Amino acid sequence: MKQISTFGSSGYQISDLQLLRNADDDAALAKLLAHCPVMLLESGQAVAESNRARLYIVLRGALSVATDTRTGMADGTVSKILPGESVGEQSVLDEEANLSSITALEQSEVLVIEADLVWKLIDESNVLARNLLRLLSFRIRAANAQLRRRQKLGEFYRQLSMIDGLTGLYNRAWLNDLLPTMVATAQGSHAPLALIMIDLDHFKKFNDSHGHLAGDQALRAAAHVLSSALRPTDFAVRYGGEEMMVLLPDTSDKVAVAVAERLCERMQQAVVFGDMRQPLPHVTASFGVATLQAGQDESALIAAADGALYRAKELGRNRVAHHQPTVPDQP
Repeated sequence: MKQISTFGSSGYQISDLQLLRNADDDAALAKLLAHCPVMLLESGQAVAESNRARLYIVLRGALSVATDTRTGMADGTVSKILPGESVGEQSVLDEEANLSSITALEQSEVLVIEADLVWKLIDESNVLARNLLRLLSFRIRAANAQLRRRQKLGEFYRQLSMIDGLTGLYNRAWLNDLLPTMVATAQGSHAPLALIMIDLDHFKKFNDSHGHLAGDQALRAAAHVLSSALRPTDFAVRYGGEEMMVLLPDTSDKVAVAVAERLCERMQQAVVFGDMRQPLPHVTASFGVATLQAGQDESALIAAADGALYRAKELGRNRVAHHQPTVPDQP
């Protein structure tokens, strides 16, 4: 960055500077700025010592400003500073280092004003103080709007990470995050909570016979059976591999078994191949139903449903088994 003149000898006017536009006494302000250097930057050249508390005003050309480069918080956001606009106001006001990385987008001329002179200008010009407040208010609003967009985007990606990419059902991460809360809520309110464990029957044999792409299609078909047959308040989860799970809040034993029976029947009717010229393989599944008991946590509930699922397989698969809690012996 090379000094080519001072503001007083440059030919630029106070009216060229947005922060001082419409000031009451241009002559007095011009006198204060007269000895401030005007620096020349070539395209792509960075502002030297941009970390100092200084105000930089573009007179000609354009600058790019990438913030927070030294804090590890950089996110790729870049601002473009055009003629008359400034950068560095925040560092001057809080007397901290300017953490912006400032680079010329084209050959540019920049007025450099030291922090102590900026404060003197504020004392001399109410217009500068008002313009500075308006500018900072605008930037705060813009920063808040950007923060809200990032928060929404972060929530979108968080939700996306909770969805199984193949089936569109919730995944194990979602289950680990939400099931403990659901169990605690049900226990606290004494409301019923039912869980259905589901395992596709002989899925390895299906894969061996029809190929893994057909196996993926079978998983999608099974997931569609679950998601299309449940209430909006119910949840379907891919637990892992060919195992799936259904969570039924506010659902009694009797109703949960009826839901599982309906799902079992619909699973037998699921269409895996849309091409009817091929033999149509049918997918069946075994279902284990359990309902939350007093004092149970989420691990115990899953274990109960898993035990019922194992019994359904022992009984021949393609059926529903219900976990019967043990009743303590009466003295």
